[in-house]
Amino acid sequence: MFLYLLLVLLMTFLGSLASLFLKRAASAKGVKAMLGNLNFYAGGFLYFVSALLNIWLLRLLNYSVVLPLTSLTYIWTMFLSYLILKETITRKKIIGVSLILLGAVMVSAR
Repeated sequence: MFLYLLLVLLMTFLGSLASLFLKRAASAKGVKAMLGNLNFYAGGFLYFVSALLNIWLLRLLNYSVVLPLTSLTYIWTMFLSYLILKETITRKKIIGVSLILLGAVMVSAR
């Protein structure tokens, strides 16, 4: 079960990291420039790997467990946006993410 938890953590981190790369690709001027941006392809690749992990985990674990745990992506996103994009983490964001996680734990706990 510990291995599955590590894989869920990896899956959610890769999904969040993919979004970060796509956020950077979105700063390109126009679709043509975006398609020439390496961030676009890095984000797409990371989403693909994250999706493959998700599919594999869904084969091993209950859907009612895996899907709520994907909300861990919100934690990774908050930290990455703070560390890399220098966004502010407010008390309101922390409370919101905490409530989402509490709900995910309650739904997926056996």
